[in-house]
Amino acid sequence: MTVAVIDYGAGNLKSAAKALSHAAKATGEDVIVTADPDVIARADRIVLPGVGAFAECKRGLEAVPGVVAAMSEAVLDKGRPFLGICVGMQLMATVGVEYGEHPGLDWIKGKVVKLTPSDPALKIPQMGWNDLRLRQPQHPIFGGLATGAHGYFVHSYHYLLDRPEDLLADVDYGGPVAAAIGRDNLVGVQFHPEKSQAVGLALLGNFLRWNP
Repeated sequence: MTVAVIDYGAGNLKSAAKALSHAAKATGEDVIVTADPDVIARADRIVLPGVGAFAECKRGLEAVPGVVAAMSEAVLDKGRPFLGICVGMQLMATVGVEYGEHPGLDWIKGKVVKLTPSDPALKIPQMGWNDLRLRQPQHPIFGGLATGAHGYFVHSYHYLLDRPEDLLADVDYGGPVAAAIGRDNLVGVQFHPEKSQAVGLALLGNFLRWNP
């Protein structure tokens, strides 16, 4: 069993892969950091990390020949489990509006827009720990976790979902902010599991055991 971590120059690539490798000690998967479309298309699970601006990450992803097509083949055609992390989650959207409008992968309908907390004392970006509110606590990605678990966030934009049923968890940051989204074999988290200590490792382990 192989887990392909997509290599397109994402800033948190190594830390995400290291955390996955740690979680995989209990589940036995091989974690491979790769930009090879053939490896991605054959992989049993796909992870897309990401930090920075939406448009920059999308350009980086499209600049690696064959990667988007291979991801689509593995995830949409073959139904392999997919995890997007931070901007990797945001890229699942229909469109992102950071520095203009930019098309996303359009895997989970919605728009990525600037955070606008109702409390002016809350700084942008949201940076640090926040309590997760599990909206679908029965989802396998949350095995062993409960509302109040802490995730570590660093972001200035957030995901507005078209369909409420695609929201798995949110946080309060001057209003509700999507923290985890999903449908079918797709899951995305706005927080960084690789920086979220025991909670993050538990979530990654759940992803590696998930069979949608």
